[in-house]
Amino acid sequence: MDITMYKQSLSDLQANCFTISKELLSLKRWQAILRCKQEFLENNTEDPRQEPYMDKEVAASWIRSRELGVNPYSIVKDPNLSPEQLSKVYGNYSAIIQVTNSLVESFKELIVTCGYIFYLFDKSGVILLNEGDWGNFPPFANYRSRTGIIASENSEGTTAHALCFRLRRPIQLLGPEHYCVAFQNSIASAAPVRNENGQVQAALVLVSKPLLKLPEEDTLRNLGPHSLILTTTMAVAIETQLKLLHSNRRIYSLNKKSEIFNKQLQTAKEKLITVDNAYLATSAFIDEGIITVDKIGDITHINPAALRILKLRQEEAIHRNINEFFENSSHLTALAGKHENSIIEERLCVGGIRNSYQIAIHPLLNKYSKDVDGAVLKFSYSEKSSVHNNNKSGSIARYSFADIITEDRDFKRNIDLAKRFAKSPENILIIGESGTGKELFAQAIHNEYSPQGPFMAVNCAAMPRELIESELFGYEGGSFTGAERSGKPGKIELAQGGTLFLDEIGDMPLELQAVLLRALEDKQIMRVGGTRAKKIDFRLIAATNKDLYNMVKEKQFREDLYFRLSVLSVTIPPLRARGNDVTYLSEFFIRNYCQKQGWKIPQIGPAAQEKIRKYQWPGNVRQLQNAMIYAVNTVVDGPIRPENLPNYILMETCPIKTNESAASNEKPIDMLCLEKLEKDAIETAMTYAHNYVPDAAEILGISRSTLYRKLKDYDIDY
Repeated sequence: MDITMYKQSLSDLQANCFTISKELLSLKRWQAILRCKQEFLENNTEDPRQEPYMDKEVAASWIRSRELGVNPYSIVKDPNLSPEQLSKVYGNYSAIIQVTNSLVESFKELIVTCGYIFYLFDKSGVILLNEGDWGNFPPFANYRSRTGIIASENSEGTTAHALCFRLRRPIQLLGPEHYCVAFQNSIASAAPVRNENGQVQAALVLVSKPLLKLPEEDTLRNLGPHSLILTTTMAVAIETQLKLLHSNRRIYSLNKKSEIFNKQLQTAKEKLITVDNAYLATSAFIDEGIITVDKIGDITHINPAALRILKLRQEEAIHRNINEFFENSSHLTALAGKHENSIIEERLCVGGIRNSYQIAIHPLLNKYSKDVDGAVLKFSYSEKSSVHNNNKSGSIARYSFADIITEDRDFKRNIDLAKRFAKSPENILIIGESGTGKELFAQAIHNEYSPQGPFMAVNCAAMPRELIESELFGYEGGSFTGAERSGKPGKIELAQGGTLFLDEIGDMPLELQAVLLRALEDKQIMRVGGTRAKKIDFRLIAATNKDLYNMVKEKQFREDLYFRLSVLSVTIPPLRARGNDVTYLSEFFIRNYCQKQGWKIPQIGPAAQEKIRKYQWPGNVRQLQNAMIYAVNTVVDGPIRPENLPNYILMETCPIKTNESAASNEKPIDMLCLEKLEKDAIETAMTYAHNYVPDAAEILGISRSTLYRKLKDYDIDY
């Protein structure tokens, strides 16, 4: 057998093992066979061939075992051959024992670590080799080796090796398929070893350690294929080695090939260990694909997540070349050959849908030659690098519901409502005046629902009308003048797995509202200049300070989009309607700002508090925070006074009043005289500025020289 035939035979066996095992290994089948066996052992008339989950050959073996009088509750523990008979058997099988021993040494650590027992049987059922120890598992605690025992169907009933000899093909038995109860919690894999004439002369068997409880579905589906692949791989290797030993004319070249085969098997062992670890890590990397490829890029192993990414079945994936799935020519194979770990970003085209993935490459090095024999690839959505994307877009969700400060009972009920809505995947509409904290609520909802995903914020009012579509949906390279050559993903695409926050949604152009509606309904987008749609999973939160319902009536906003956005809605009240929150928040902002600056925290004087309470705060919380920062920066010593507050607060809380006694004697037409109104305004400003001309000029919005001149014209003392 030349190298090409050997590799093809090994590859075919591995593919068949995966296909057969995945179909037969299931918890439901395990439980059904276990019930059937219990009924079979308790009722002599029970026919297991009627059970749909039973393999017909296994059922027939059970019946033969019962007819032979095999005791299902005991196993053979002591050698049942004389020393002379055993010595003769060993002599007849010396070559296969020698070859198998050398191979087992390479896999010994793997077998022992994983809790397997390894057996080599001759065709009469004699155990020629035994590797592994089950000393801690009854009923195997009284002995460590079974070498020399005849464990045939006549003595131990249905076993993997007995069926392997009968059917002349690899066999895998679920625990309850064994006739002996002692093995009904283990999975056994057997593979035949043939001589040069194709006759089966021995069988290799790997038996898993007894499972202490019913196995989980993933355990069955992961444990079975690997043990069967390892067994069949070793069987093919032994056959090849035997043929090498019996070929005298090509002894030199075949010995060299034997060394190559051993190295390949060592690499196969390392690959199996890597894939085993990848399967164990699947629960931690839920949506990350793990694929093992050989040096030319052919897939050798693949986990369930990667199958979902490539939209393949297990039997379709093995031996497909990974480069088939890349949209453009990939540098992956070249990077894997550089003997070092690396990370690249590539676009996969599967089923006509293109997605970008971040691929971590871990080369598999040959232990002896140090050449690269393949690589382990880990596929992650590019959008999962949310921190990088968010930093570029300036959209980081820093706030949670714990950061929303209030003493108002009604406002607390609004917060509780938003918390309940956060647990739902539905769209949310946040309604409130500017400065009430709509984005704060949006970030809190995001961090409650999908904190690991990206948070992409878009202000529809601040974005130029002609750019808003490309910013939201992205564009392909060369779509328009000035476009990046490689294209650019839009905010919706970058929100994959997270939240898209559309602020000031009422300012979105009507023609774009229809496109957004379709994206919300289909959960897919098409870039500007693109030809294919892309599936996107995101949660939308919209915010507005306008009356959208009234805009719908006036045909300024689409009705269907309004109802799609407002599945769940939260109304944030203005600051003036939140009771004592004005005082509470003003003190909080002063304290928080001074602590950051390391300054002494001033108190708010009674007169200033009165001004703060009377003011209506049209800019809401944002305006209050800015006003308190201004006050802290203008106060010198003592408490904050009215003059430390911004001028617009003073002007609105104390509007200009004309002289009432004079006004009572004047005609209404005289009261509207501009000169009189201007004089009254100057006098009021001078009063609040304590006759300090620069401050009064600032209040009036005129220059100091102009104010000095008008003071003189109106004969106002100061």
